[in-house]
Amino acid sequence: MKRRFAALLVPALLVLAGCTATAAPERAATGPDRAPRPSPFADCATLADPPGTAPTGTAPAPTGSVAPSGPAAPTGSAGAADSGGTGSSPAPAGGGGSLLPELVLSCFTGGAPVTLRDIQGPAVINVWASWCPPCRQELPAFQRLSVRAAGQLQVIGVNSRDSRDGAQAIGEDFGIRFPVLFDQGEALQRELRRTAVPLTLLVDAQGRVRHTDTSGALDDARLAELVRRHLGLAVPA
Repeated sequence: MKRRFAALLVPALLVLAGCTATAAPERAATGPDRAPRPSPFADCATLADPPGTAPTGTAPAPTGSVAPSGPAAPTGSAGAADSGGTGSSPAPAGGGGSLLPELVLSCFTGGAPVTLRDIQGPAVINVWASWCPPCRQELPAFQRLSVRAAGQLQVIGVNSRDSRDGAQAIGEDFGIRFPVLFDQGEALQRELRRTAVPLTLLVDAQGRVRHTDTSGALDDARLAELVRRHLGLAVPA
């Protein structure tokens, strides 16, 4: 009787062992080692190329996006209050404004890190985080600006003090496609001596910060006005 019971028990144990062996790979496939979702953001390879040029920097884009001519705008320092006025004016020439900090940040999509001073302006740099309600409110306006002003300026995001999953989810939900740098340690904010987000920098073609905006969530009209006033560019509606 005992021998008969043992003979029945051995096949049952082998069946159990086979189920465990086949189940383990399935758990691994759905665990922390699974492949990450594709990033919604653009890569950062073209940030060192002037707006409107081919990625290699050798083929110029059509020349219809030159800043309008006219009297020079006020040359106040970065972060100064808006000077008012309704006319179209080019970005100040020569001095005024400070260069972007000498920082190197990683690109959200990977690849080579980006040196901020290598970014070719004009550019609008938006510092944001997924946990910041005004940031979420204004991000779609920056995406629309990146489409309307393509060839005139670069729109760049800097995701600050955030998780990759949180930032990726916001990018997916809101359809954000412009390049995003990852600044988990708030290095850029510390260099600028700014603590709050959202934070927006308007950078001219010489790499100088012409305006730092901390007024809260920006909409399409306000963004277009800031770009016109501080960078001298008329963004199509």
